[in-house]
Order: sequence, then C-alpha cells, then structure tokens
Amino acid sequence: MSELVEQVDERDRVVGVVEREEAVRRWLLHRIAMVVCRDGAGRVLVHRRGDGMKRYPGRYDTVVGGGVEVGESYEQAAAREFEEELGVRLTEPPRMVFKRIYHEEHGPYWMAVHDVRLDAAQIASIAPNPREIAWWGWLTEDEIRDRQDRLPFIGGGENVLWTFLRHVDRTDRTDPGETLKDDAGE
Repeated sequence: MSELVEQVDERDRVVGVVEREEAVRRWLLHRIAMVVCRDGAGRVLVHRRGDGMKRYPGRYDTVVGGGVEVGESYEQAAAREFEEELGVRLTEPPRMVFKRIYHEEHGPYWMAVHDVRLDAAQIASIAPNPREIAWWGWLTEDEIRDRQDRLPFIGGGENVLWTFLRHVDRTDRTDPGETLKDDAGE
C-alpha cells in the first residue's frame, strides 16, 4: 500500500483521502511539499536522484520533498521530507515561497515550494538517504543554467527553481500562505 494523501480541489480544499499511487494513476489533485535549499552564499543544493527511484530515476533536481500526508500541513511535510532525504532536522518550519497547481506526467498536484537556508553546522550534518540521493553539491544559479542543457534536470528549462527565484524576493512583501501567480498567470 502506498502512502495516504488528501485529495483536494482546485482551491486546495480537502475532498477525500486516497493512496498516492491512486491519485497519480487517476489524475486526482493532491498535495506535494518541496524545499529549495540554499547555503549562506545563496548557492542551491542540487542532487541526482537515486537510480532506483520510482519517479525520475537518475535525474538532477533543485528541490527535495514529496507528498503531504493526511493531516499534515505543507510546512510539516516539507520539514519531514527534508529530514528524510537529507538527514537534517530543521529548527524552525521552512518558509513557503509559493504554491500552485502543476500538471505533469505524474498527474496534477498542488505544489508548495519552501525556502531553507542552512548554516555551516547544518551543512556539515547533511547525510543524504542513499536510496533517494545518489550525488549532491552546491551550485550557483549561473552554474545550474549552464548545466541544465547538458544534464537531465527534472523540468529542464521549466525547473521549479526558476519560479522559486522569481517569487523568493516578493515573499518578504506578501503573505507566504498566499498563492502566487507565475509570469504566465497560472
């Protein structure tokens, strides 16, 4: 049995509980929490997913995260997934930068993207789950842009990171719980 998630509507209101695999198979809206992790210099943690992963094996990514479990908030799920994948327990909830509906090969879902900045001690404690993360390192935005055409990044040029970076400065002036629109108005 796969994990249980809350099926939600277009306004992100809970309408039921389903197994995540069923939500994906039947294209039911559900919730995903993601984290963009940066160091003190603003570099982004980039990782290559394990080859045994069900979704996007061996692909590079700029976020960590996963499904929001029944009864969990986006922030709770983001912190839980961050610890499960990177081995780092956050001392405070991650800050939500934006959320929106994404449509992709694994079905539609509400994705909430959070911002985490790690200090030197937290960086030193990173111990990725080897089943989920095969490689990781810190890259600048320019280094990521340079590599996205040569490496198999999830989302390619439409990587979640670029939406995150467009919104990250605005969240200081906006309620973090507000659903932000991207440049396309979605």
